[in-house]
Amino acid sequence: MPDPSRTAPQDGTPRRPGAAALARLGEAPPEPDPGDASPHSFPDGGSWRTEIPSVEGPEALAAVLKESARLEVPVHRVSQGSGVWMLTDDEITEMVGACAERDIELCLFTGPRGTWDIGAATRTQSGGGGLRARGHDAVAGCVEDALRATRLGVKCLLVADEGVLWALHRLRALGELPADTTFKVSALVGPVNPASYAVWERLGADSLNIPSDLTLAHLTEIRRASRAPMDLYIEAPDDLGGYVRMYEAAELIRRGAPLYLKFGLSKTPGIYPYGGHLRDLTLASARERVRRGRLVLDLLARHGADGGMSPLGSRLPGELQRFPLPERN
Repeated sequence: MPDPSRTAPQDGTPRRPGAAALARLGEAPPEPDPGDASPHSFPDGGSWRTEIPSVEGPEALAAVLKESARLEVPVHRVSQGSGVWMLTDDEITEMVGACAERDIELCLFTGPRGTWDIGAATRTQSGGGGLRARGHDAVAGCVEDALRATRLGVKCLLVADEGVLWALHRLRALGELPADTTFKVSALVGPVNPASYAVWERLGADSLNIPSDLTLAHLTEIRRASRAPMDLYIEAPDDLGGYVRMYEAAELIRRGAPLYLKFGLSKTPGIYPYGGHLRDLTLASARERVRRGRLVLDLLARHGADGGMSPLGSRLPGELQRFPLPERN
């Protein structure tokens, strides 16, 4: 007899965790509301992609690529958190080449941020301006990082400031940055409501990392306001709450598509800004993030919810809404 805990319903709909067993106890969960489902997808028709975050340099990238091949974890994107300015040209070039060989998108963080500069307010309980770029020089540093990275072949940039995003979007429109450059909003400034999500999209964001403590209902609300791709830590690092939402992965996809499943790691120390003094921790945690991804993908497969993944190599977000650009003098 087939094990009902490992098979999906014959009609092709995903199996809900524990539903059959609970139904025998008279405690079946309510049926999902079709009105909660996202009507959107990636331009390739997929509803989800994968991302391995905190890949801080060529050695960590090599560990991720090796482990993803061993565990057969498909990877659409890898992202780095320390920043372009923490990598040499040779290191960036090596990462660009390794990702190109696997048709994986490489995303690097732009420039100075408030939590690292001399502003004392970021050390207070209120957090001050947080990661945002303080002053003209910090914005200029982020722009410099973007120009340098794209000239070395990087096509995706992480941003943590609205002004920086708007500046980079305008530079992209002017041709100062390649037209196919994409901008990803950091989880540390991610929008928490549909109105702010739509604003970030219109400022030039091509994917937006929402905080991992948003509810399923919040995802549905956002999807009624925007179709811009959403990034979400299925397991969040401790400085983002340490949430582990593996059993919600299928429902997160259903409500949040188009969605990047980010395989983070709780219970591990922060590694930004990365250096050789953190090498062993960084490599071990990089490998474990891939393993966490394998656990999520296995869970989706057991529930018959693993369909709809974008083809590997897909990276563009599709047509998005933007604010009108100012006329040039």
